Order: sequence, then C-alpha cells, then structure tokens
Amino acid sequence: MFNFEKLDVWQKAIDFADLVYKHTRQFPSDERFGLTNQMRRAAVSISSNIAEGTSRMSQIDFARFIEIATGSVFEVISQAFVGRREGFLNEANFCAIYKAAEEVGRMLSGLRKSLASK
Repeated sequence: MFNFEKLDVWQKAIDFADLVYKHTRQFPSDERFGLTNQMRRAAVSISSNIAEGTSRMSQIDFARFIEIATGSVFEVISQAFVGRREGFLNEANFCAIYKAAEEVGRMLSGLRKSLASK
C-alpha cells in the first residue's frame, strides 16, 4: 500500500472524481471534449496531486501539491456553475458536486495547515 492511500482526503478525492464522472455522463456528446473533459480532468487532478505530493521530500513541497489540488477543486466548482447554467447539470446534481467539493476543500485546507505547522 502506498502512503497516500491511507489519507482520508485522498479517498474522498477519489469518491469526488467518481461523482463528477457520474454526473457528467449526462452531458451532451458534443461536450465530450469540452466541459465534460475539463471537469473530469480537474476532478482526477485532485487525488493525483495529493498522491504526488506524498512523494516529496519536504513538507513545503507536499503543501504546494495540496495547494494545486485545492485549485483543482475550485476549477470543478467553476465548471459546474457553467454546466448548470447551460442546462447540463440539474440543481440536485450541481448541489451534490458542490457539497462534496466543500468537504474535500475543507479536508485539503486542514491538511495544508497541518503541514505548515510542522
């Protein structure tokens, strides 16, 4: 088992990516290489950056990857707003993504603060 697999935030990030994939399946096929792809890539980037950060030799480097992961959470939310406005996401699915993003964001913030205090 890799170290990152033990992190609750990494596990939540994987769940979040699953959620984004689920809710973007309903997007129009002409968005497959547009908003669908952007949202999915940003969602996957969260867990990827957490994992990559654990391989770094310093807490400062790890914290930088956590910041990048946080930026990816924000990207997904911004893109979800566009998806909702374009009618690709209904209110329930938008809210599910938003709520899950808030949780992952809080967890990333907590991890970043703990790394800064070490």
